[in-house]
Amino acid sequence: MIGETPAALNAGEPSTLGGGGGTVTLVEGSTFCLSDRLGDVEPDTPHGLFYRDARVLSRWELRVDGQRAEPLSVLSPEAFTARFILRRPPRAGAADSTVLIVRERLLAEALHETITVENLGRETTAVDLQLHVDADFVDLFAVKEGRTGHSRAEVLVADVELLLNDRSDRARGVVVTSSETPVVLPGSLSWRVVVPAGSTWRTEILAQPTIGSQPIHSSPHPGEHYEFSEPSRKIAAWRDTATTITAADPQLAWVLERTESDLGALQIHDDMRGGRPFVAAGAPWFMTLFGRDSLLTAWMALPLDVNLALGTMQQLAEMQGKRVNPLTEEEPGRIMHEMRRGPASGAVLGGETYYGTVDATPLFVMLLAQARRWGADTESVRALLPAADAALTWITDYGDRDGDGFVEYRRATDRGLFNQGWKDSFDGINDATGHVPEPPIALCEVQGYAYAALLARAELADEFGDATTAGHLRDRAAELRTKFAEAFWLPERGWFAVALDRDKRRLDALTSNIGHCLWSGIVSDEHAAQVIERLASPEMSTGFGLRTLASDMGAYNPMSYHNGSVWPHDTAIAVAGLLRYRHLPGAIELATELAEGLLAAAGAFGGRLPELYCGFPRSRFAAPVPYPTSCSPQAWASAAPLLLVRSFLGLEPDVPRRTLTVLPHLPARWGSVELTDLRLGGTVIDLTVEGDRVTASNLPEDWRLVTH
Repeated sequence: MIGETPAALNAGEPSTLGGGGGTVTLVEGSTFCLSDRLGDVEPDTPHGLFYRDARVLSRWELRVDGQRAEPLSVLSPEAFTARFILRRPPRAGAADSTVLIVRERLLAEALHETITVENLGRETTAVDLQLHVDADFVDLFAVKEGRTGHSRAEVLVADVELLLNDRSDRARGVVVTSSETPVVLPGSLSWRVVVPAGSTWRTEILAQPTIGSQPIHSSPHPGEHYEFSEPSRKIAAWRDTATTITAADPQLAWVLERTESDLGALQIHDDMRGGRPFVAAGAPWFMTLFGRDSLLTAWMALPLDVNLALGTMQQLAEMQGKRVNPLTEEEPGRIMHEMRRGPASGAVLGGETYYGTVDATPLFVMLLAQARRWGADTESVRALLPAADAALTWITDYGDRDGDGFVEYRRATDRGLFNQGWKDSFDGINDATGHVPEPPIALCEVQGYAYAALLARAELADEFGDATTAGHLRDRAAELRTKFAEAFWLPERGWFAVALDRDKRRLDALTSNIGHCLWSGIVSDEHAAQVIERLASPEMSTGFGLRTLASDMGAYNPMSYHNGSVWPHDTAIAVAGLLRYRHLPGAIELATELAEGLLAAAGAFGGRLPELYCGFPRSRFAAPVPYPTSCSPQAWASAAPLLLVRSFLGLEPDVPRRTLTVLPHLPARWGSVELTDLRLGGTVIDLTVEGDRVTASNLPEDWRLVTH
């Protein structure tokens, strides 16, 4: 609810999918679980336990005396754990129930659930519990698209264990066990218990995925509280190394606390490479490495931890394209789009790794220079330079498909994504009338990314003593900036075309993409002034953020995925772009309005910004309207508040040059903002900003602090 305080988070606000519909989402690394608010996974729904992009539990329903329990509350103090507080339905003739049932669920690759039955009555009670269990081992894509069919597991009973195996691929399975001996039948575990007055009964149940008949080795210890579990230790380690960001404004502080928790839960650690961290794109459907999403999330999270950016880039560099493969759209130097490990990944994507994205490759180069500025060590950055150079070569040799100097996309086969920018739905790019263009398509924001990538690599070339290359790259960037203005600017409209189509026709829809152009710096001051005016219009600004498409455009639909909805990461990038042009009239005011709208929306969604929500104006609905299948938590939405804070602080460290720039324009309601244990290379500082007053404690004498 708008204006709610951090106490709501401490009490355990539920994690919900899309902010509505009663779905509770738990996530830990690449494993996630969707259930209803009783904790049940019902058949014939998208719910389930998902492991390695396959649903390993499609039914997990608790029955109390043959009935569904009655829900009281759901508490979720961390993204990987929840407590479902229930009661036994009142018996005939009784006004109230005296039996409390608590399901405590912890996700750690396996699903660990403790069921507690507490008798609050004055006489002994008998309770029949039955847990119905099934699995279909259906690929994640099939579940997402409703193509689950009627797959059933091979079900075996082995003494007191329930074994479920994939009939089509015996390598996948799940084993269900209980600490209190159950009666095990094919498809269920049951207990008949007697609970004296004032007493409790408890059992711990483990659903452990298996690969090649071998259980995964990540199950919690019996009786282990979530605070002492492996996911909790991982979060604690993340918090120990990450910067602590606090704010005087209670709502901002609440949202930042949720941000830190969610980003920690969305991290995946590559145990084959020393626990290297990278971030999954988001729950429930994108719990895997994504090029664009993971890179932008790591960029936004730089104030917390530069190692997340470094690990993400190292992971992507190892998977960088090396050959031409039309099926997966791999090309030399191209950064991949997404990685999947489900049973149908090859059929959907052409392989486990799909490369059909136009923007991840320049974003990789941009992030490398930023990570160096924030303190990534010299040798790690140097080791990634060949990948950055290969990315720039891809931009020239493959990204520019017709030699006009711009980066375009066109899918290689009918299996690939039709649109390959961040608005990658089939109708996400169109003109003012709603017409969908013919490819190849050159997006405006991608030209900005390419421009920023050239400057980023030039900066690194300077640091590593290659002034000739640096000069050449800056010349290319200047040329691209000029060409971009000539080809994309719509003087009669006062904004940039969202794209050029196959015939170099300017697609004249007014979109949020132009905010990304501000962020990259490709826009001249003259054009930026007009862009700011357009973004501030009621057709674009909803009161809860920017619409992806203006409300007076032909394809506008506030309930669409990309044609009028609000995406928090998109608005946050526009805010960063506006504050880059803070010297221009209206830029700070609009940035403040957009940021306050996002924080109000976060309050309405329990402190957590979802992937997107509908683009209705705030004047019509006092709270943002959820988008039905929005991911939550979703990485770049979770990280968006960090980009807001960084942008309003004007925080730009430069570790190689021993310079810390802080040019604050904090919204008045924020009060003060503090960053404690901000690690910049080998330097650890505390930074406090209140109004225009900046205090940097522990800043070494050889550093320079720039505040104006």
